[in-house]
Amino acid sequence: MLIRKKLARTLLRLTRWKLVGEVPRRGILVGAPHTSNWDFIAMLAIAWSSGVQPQVLVKKSFFKGPMAPLLRAFGGIPLDRANPGETIRALLAEAEGHDSFLLCIAAEGTRSKGEFWKPGFLRISQQTGLPVSMGFVDGPTRTLGMGPTFTPSGDVSADMDVVRAFYADKQGIRPANRTEPRLREELED
Repeated sequence: MLIRKKLARTLLRLTRWKLVGEVPRRGILVGAPHTSNWDFIAMLAIAWSSGVQPQVLVKKSFFKGPMAPLLRAFGGIPLDRANPGETIRALLAEAEGHDSFLLCIAAEGTRSKGEFWKPGFLRISQQTGLPVSMGFVDGPTRTLGMGPTFTPSGDVSADMDVVRAFYADKQGIRPANRTEPRLREELED
C-alpha cells in the first residue's frame, strides 16, 4: 500500500493537481462530476494518496481483454447494468465483515451529459448504514479530493440538496459533460 500511496502523490505532483480533504476508511464514496475516463484514475489517486484501497464499480464491458486483470488489481468490480442487484448484494455482504470498506461509485452512471444521477449510492448507504462521502474532480481549478461525509436521512430531496450544494461549483475534467445532481425519484416526491 505504501508504494501506491507514493505513486499517487508523485503522479499528483507531476501533473500539478492539488489534493484536498481526507479519505474515510469506510463508506460509500461518490465520485463526481464523472465527465471523462480519467475520473477513474483521479478517484484512485485520491484514495491511494491516503493509503486507502477502494472498490470501484466499473461497467462490465470494460473487463474484456487485457484490461480486465488491471482493472481488478485497481479494485474494479464488474457491474452488469442490466442486473446490478447480484453484484451489489455481494458487496454489501463483504462490507459487513470489514472495518475498512470504501466503495467508489460514479453516481452519474456515464461520462456523457445526462438528465439524472443514479440513486444507488443512497440506497446502498441506507441498506448498510455506511455514510456517503463526496469525492470530486474539478478541472478548471485542477483540484481533486474529498468533501463532506453525511448519513442520508431518508428524505431523498433533502439528501440531494446536501449533494447539490457541495457539487454546485465542481465542473469535472470536461465541464460540458457534467450532469446536474438530481434523481428521478425527486420528481416522484
